[in-house]
Amino acid sequence: MQLSKNNLNQLPDSINVPNYDRNQIKTKMLHLGFGAFHRAHQAIFADILASEHQSDWGFCEVNLVGGEQQIEDLIAQDYLYNVCEMQGDNWQTRTVGIVKEALHPTIHGIDAVINRMLDPNIAIVSMTVTEKGYCYVPATGSIDFENAAIAHDLQSPEAPKSLPGLIVETLKRRKESGIAPFTVMSCDNMPENGHITKNVILAMATKRDVELAKWIAENVSFPSTMVDRIVPAMTPETAEKIQSQLGQIEDKVAIACEPFRQWVIEDNFVAGRPEWEKAGAQLVNDVIPFEEMKLRMLNGSHSFLAYLGYLAGYQYINECMQDSAYEKAAYHLMVSEQAPTLSIKNVDLPEYADALIARFKNTGLKHRTWQIAMDGTLKLSQRLLDSIQIHLSNGSSFDYLALAVAGWMRYVSGKDDHGAEIKVSDPLADKLAELVANSTDDEHRVKALFSLDTLFSPELVNNALFTGKVTHFYLSLRDHGAKKTVENLNNHSSL
Repeated sequence: MQLSKNNLNQLPDSINVPNYDRNQIKTKMLHLGFGAFHRAHQAIFADILASEHQSDWGFCEVNLVGGEQQIEDLIAQDYLYNVCEMQGDNWQTRTVGIVKEALHPTIHGIDAVINRMLDPNIAIVSMTVTEKGYCYVPATGSIDFENAAIAHDLQSPEAPKSLPGLIVETLKRRKESGIAPFTVMSCDNMPENGHITKNVILAMATKRDVELAKWIAENVSFPSTMVDRIVPAMTPETAEKIQSQLGQIEDKVAIACEPFRQWVIEDNFVAGRPEWEKAGAQLVNDVIPFEEMKLRMLNGSHSFLAYLGYLAGYQYINECMQDSAYEKAAYHLMVSEQAPTLSIKNVDLPEYADALIARFKNTGLKHRTWQIAMDGTLKLSQRLLDSIQIHLSNGSSFDYLALAVAGWMRYVSGKDDHGAEIKVSDPLADKLAELVANSTDDEHRVKALFSLDTLFSPELVNNALFTGKVTHFYLSLRDHGAKKTVENLNNHSSL
């Protein structure tokens, strides 16, 4: 029996179902990217506000690229779905009722999406579309005009396919119709995500109409945010556990996540906002120190574990953490190499690292190393390379960071330590495969991958200390494997 508003009362009593009148909820936010993370994070904050503080802020959900079935399933379930928080074998489940509408350009047409965004009641357009959804160049933070979707949107602006194209076209029509602008809020894992979003939107708008770009710059706000909650990709085992929570009710949109959640938001909204702080969010003037802390300590160590763990045969992060060498290495990376690069004040960083290690050990989370390893060419800069640049300037040690970069290079070379093929998922997968195919498996492979100028800056590539360390660790990974290389580095470091 598929979940619907008519069978909520047939869910087990242990499930927290909406205790508010869903008819009183208004569509004030439109979210682009109805993926697992949004369902477990921003939507949960809104649902808590409705349940506990009588908020009427609701969502229209949009998948811009892919995810058609997801939107159809959500509509069929009267916009209801469940979120299961996992801590070992202890699960807590909540039915989320804060979604009011759902659209997809393939199903409903792009005009339906644009028209919904023209509603004066839409005060916030938020997004979780991953780094590649912004169509930007990580090395510069600027828009990628070579991107096929961007090129299409400049040729056919009234039928946009990209996120920048959609937002610019909608803001143009709001301006022309005398409708007040909305706030554009990125919730993706990028440093200064609000700044990057503003950059790509203004660059796109400038290409179309300089006066439009000026109006956007003066009237639209782009707050930065820091989001944190581990939401693994679904596995058959997780799906089975979710179903055991729901009894006879089937939910095709349900997801599982860890209990921890954090949201730090720059308080800069032009058309109002929910009182997120009542649900535990932190509203601040400057998000950057929080972003750096999370991206480098959590995401950076995640990437370290993903590449070096996958190479060694570990499928999940919690499996990596059962290996004492990997646990020690992750902690050392956080405390000794990432923490010294941070600007955040009044935070106990070793305590934060301890909390991260505990979260990584959660056996209820089946967080695949392969999933975290995806899209490395878009992630390495903020997670690893920015920190390395600081260490090079300060003359301080960055061995674990260099090993993580070498781990990525070994990973994208396409074979794990047991000789099994690796399916590399990355926007530059074809380019990576070409570089690998045209280089020998030695220092020439490292040099070939360093030629990716969208990822590696000239300052890094021309620094002999950096390139030497990465080459050393790459050759160690080739000759001794990931597990032995991690162990050897631990033995030579003061842990």
